[in-house]
Amino acid sequence: MIELRHLRYFVAVAKELSIGRAALTLNISQPPLTRQIQQLEEDLGATLFVRSVKGVELTDAGKTLYTEAKNILALVDLASERTKRAAQGLIGRLDVGIFGSGMYDIIPRVLRKFRAAYPEVKIVLHPMTKGEQVEALRQRRIDIGFNRLVPRYPDIAARVVMWERLFVVVPEGHALAERSEISIAELADQPFVLFPKVARPNFNDFVASLCQRHGFVPHIEQEVGEAATGVALVATGFGVCIVPESVKRFHADGVVYKPMKESPPTMLDVTCLYRMEDRSPILEEFLGVLEEFRAENGVEGEPLTL
Repeated sequence: MIELRHLRYFVAVAKELSIGRAALTLNISQPPLTRQIQQLEEDLGATLFVRSVKGVELTDAGKTLYTEAKNILALVDLASERTKRAAQGLIGRLDVGIFGSGMYDIIPRVLRKFRAAYPEVKIVLHPMTKGEQVEALRQRRIDIGFNRLVPRYPDIAARVVMWERLFVVVPEGHALAERSEISIAELADQPFVLFPKVARPNFNDFVASLCQRHGFVPHIEQEVGEAATGVALVATGFGVCIVPESVKRFHADGVVYKPMKESPPTMLDVTCLYRMEDRSPILEEFLGVLEEFRAENGVEGEPLTL
């Protein structure tokens, strides 16, 4: 049976064209090296070297093996290096659960930072609701998830990625469109467009509780699946919409975004979810990048719950 050491010994001799010089390179004595080459020739049933005045020369069979052996050893070295890098979290795959409005700004910023640091890790995105993300984490179909207003789970860790201020979306020409800021109380008589229309609790519940704290129940004109549709309905005059700040990156004709006037401002979380017991190297590296992102943006505090 041919072993890797046989190929390494053979390549060393083929490079030097001398048993003696190859033995020095390999830091072994000459007789054992000679026996290893003889054993390789017996296993292959081929003569690999012939003696020459200066040492040895490769036969045609030896030249063929020299080319193939270098390729084999290069692949082995590459496999070894990639295995080490995988163990260090430097290569591999990161499956990420994402949700609608988080993809307008914050989630892409975090993932770009991670990709810049670990370009050999393949990032695969999976659009999922909050409940779907939790279930996918438990089933190990994703490694991390991003969402808002996440309930506490005994097996799921949650770390705030960013806090976002709230904005009011109103149609151009609306009575409130010229205001620099809009208070929640000023929306008491306005029809609301809310999103997302998914399992509770959700952002709609957050907006409803915010209105109730200011003394009114919102009049809900439409509930839609995601932020872009909500903004589009505002543009066509269906009502007003409260959105996280990142939704401002969605540009639509016929609407204006105004910051909500509150002191202190109500802030909404974007939170990263992952399995508490997960100790995979890639997750550890991602969480390190996430901590850098949080520090750069001064992010503190625990996730919000409803």
